Amino acid sequence: MLSFFPARRHKEETPVPVSFDRGTHKPVLRCSICTGEQVAGFKNLNTGKFQEVMLVKNEKELKEFMNRYGISEISKEY
Repeated sequence: MLSFFPARRHKEETPVPVSFDRGTHKPVLRCSICTGEQVAGFKNLNTGKFQEVMLVKNEKELKEFMNRYGISEISKEY
């Protein structure tokens, strides 16, 4: 049977970095003002490009992200 709608393609996940260069990358929690969604990742200080690592749904997941990468503080961007 032919379909008018193309098959859904899942977004390829970017590999999770094992470590990050503190000289060129900054840990950031991106927050949506509208939905409240929070995404943890790293922002390249030279290019401003954000590398998404994980969706943060609660405080426990935020602590897990911070422990995984040895981060004591994280800044929020809206």
